[in-house]
Amino acid sequence: MKNKRIKIILATVAIILLIPFIAMQFTDEVSWGILDFVVMSILLLTTGFLIELVIRKVTKIKYRIALGILIIIGFLITWVELAVGIFGTPFAGN
Repeated sequence: MKNKRIKIILATVAIILLIPFIAMQFTDEVSWGILDFVVMSILLLTTGFLIELVIRKVTKIKYRIALGILIIIGFLITWVELAVGIFGTPFAGN
């Protein structure tokens, strides 16, 4: 069961990364470099594996849900900051 979830996480990350890759073949609006794919891979894998860790280690369903939501919010905030720079950090995109 544990290995199955890891395979699902890896497959999901690959499918998500195929979306911009395929879009790049049809339009100039999507212009990702290798670094963009590496960074997004790290973000998605980290998010997936953190959620997997919560599922394995946390027994109370309320805590699982709360931690899962926090992990997803952290991912989204990081993604938005890297994409458009809402906080103005040195890592800000755009």
